[in-house]
Amino acid sequence: MSKSIPIVAILLLSALLLWLLLVWEPGPVGTGSHQRLELATPPTGGDFELVSNQGPVKLSDLKGRVVLLYFGYTACPDICPTNLAIIALALRELEADELDRVQVLFVSVDPERDTPEQLADYVGYFHPSMIGLTGAAETIAAAAEQYGAAFQRSNQDDSAMGYMIDHSAFTYVIGPSGRLVDVLDHATPAEEIVATLRRYLTEDSSQS
Repeated sequence: MSKSIPIVAILLLSALLLWLLLVWEPGPVGTGSHQRLELATPPTGGDFELVSNQGPVKLSDLKGRVVLLYFGYTACPDICPTNLAIIALALRELEADELDRVQVLFVSVDPERDTPEQLADYVGYFHPSMIGLTGAAETIAAAAEQYGAAFQRSNQDDSAMGYMIDHSAFTYVIGPSGRLVDVLDHATPAEEIVATLRRYLTEDSSQS
């Protein structure tokens, strides 16, 4: 494991993850609370182009890497921080050469509020290598449809936020060839994510 990551960062992420897992419970369907949705359709995968704070990012340009793709939003109170904290812990278990061949993409389903700059700050808190993406609402919807990602606006009239977004919470694994190869459930343990990443990184190396 890389020794360059300050131990305090790992401790902070571990504390955040523990708090989220112990405190948060999803509300029942129909209560108006923040909800975790199931897949809208079976995911097929596919290329897309969205925007980061550094400019356009096209999935096909990341061929050669294992990509973890996640759809969420920065104002998400529980689901997104849980998954991103776990993914960050997994990334910190990788060797430096492995990390160089992995890319995490966090696609916002709230383009009305999430700017590229806000997304960069948000994902940077979890891990500096993560990239936050946004774009036109219709472009995001088209990308989400390819991966079966579900999301819907939930108005919160009694909240200063105005609205929340119920969304699915799956992490999509795109292999070095650019094809969708796996779908991980919400809160998949970090050690399982590490094993998944190494499996596809190893398969790519054996074929090169």
